[in-house]
Amino acid sequence: MNERAAGAATGPAGLADVPGVFLGHAEVDSSGVSVVVCPDGAVGAVDVRGGGPGTRETDLLDPSNTVDTVHAVALCGGSAFGLDAAGGVMAGLEARGIGLQVPGPRPEPDAPSLIVPIVPAAVIFDLPVGDPSSRPTADTGRRAVSDALEGPRGAGSTSRAGNVGAGLAATAGAVKGGFGQAGETVHLTDGGTATVAVGVVANPVGSVVDPGTGRLWGPLPGDGADVPAPTADGLRTILARGIGGTKMTDSGPSPMNTAIGVAATDAPVNKAQARRLAMAAHDGLARAVRPSHLPMDGDTFFALAPSGTRAGTDTTDLALLCAAVASCTERAVVNAVLAAETAFDVPSWRDIMTGTT
Repeated sequence: MNERAAGAATGPAGLADVPGVFLGHAEVDSSGVSVVVCPDGAVGAVDVRGGGPGTRETDLLDPSNTVDTVHAVALCGGSAFGLDAAGGVMAGLEARGIGLQVPGPRPEPDAPSLIVPIVPAAVIFDLPVGDPSSRPTADTGRRAVSDALEGPRGAGSTSRAGNVGAGLAATAGAVKGGFGQAGETVHLTDGGTATVAVGVVANPVGSVVDPGTGRLWGPLPGDGADVPAPTADGLRTILARGIGGTKMTDSGPSPMNTAIGVAATDAPVNKAQARRLAMAAHDGLARAVRPSHLPMDGDTFFALAPSGTRAGTDTTDLALLCAAVASCTERAVVNAVLAAETAFDVPSWRDIMTGTT
């Protein structure tokens, strides 16, 4: 069905491998922004499953609503304060002439037409990690756009994971979380292929490890040779930090929660079908994080399709794309956790298992 799952050496690794999609990050002291930019626009959708979401511009993504083009999605740290960064993403896109062309009279004949970039956003709660006053701003959003459109492309962007962007201060259950991504090539029923990729900011309440073994719930990359084996001491350390490896303790759950992300594809899905892809991303999250979608999470996934059309794609192909999105999401969470580095007094899974914390 796909190259990654079959263990092929080549294939999409992340969001920047989807044609028409660009990925950028920017940080402040202990928070940040990850932005997914589609300069030519994309069909967009969203699915929210967590009980405590922080979002912007999600209503317009409902298939029954009028606007069907998205120019970027901002994934932000800083809780609700971090939504300010989305305004900077808009400003950065507007300055580059990217956005919805608004019809109507111009103030002067030679004045540029009015442009309104469509930028939905979601946030994680990371304020108690590091400096609580460190929050993404409009400037952070502008810098993330610059990184997406003028920064490294290809391997430089698809390999960036862990403590970057909105993942800078993320915590995944009892261990350090971060930003992660994964991709697959899907073989369609007409003999063609489509690229699917997912980027995730892993900051859930739930555990990313099996509390009986200390192993990550999701599949390891490649043959797993570069991943340390779980140890009894490491498992004890994780369980001492939270019940079953979660953020929950005897005194109650931590407020530092939420997994957010973007699924992207070059398949020609329509708005309603894009929502099915966003829904499928939550399936992958539920495999890699247990439990997920809790009342104190704000789990939110967007879907973007730069090649989307009103006609949409074949139903069987949609099912294949959904399966790939779920798989990519699961592996993106693993990528985030394995790439994370110990920071802000939160140990990484790697450091715990190698005894270097």
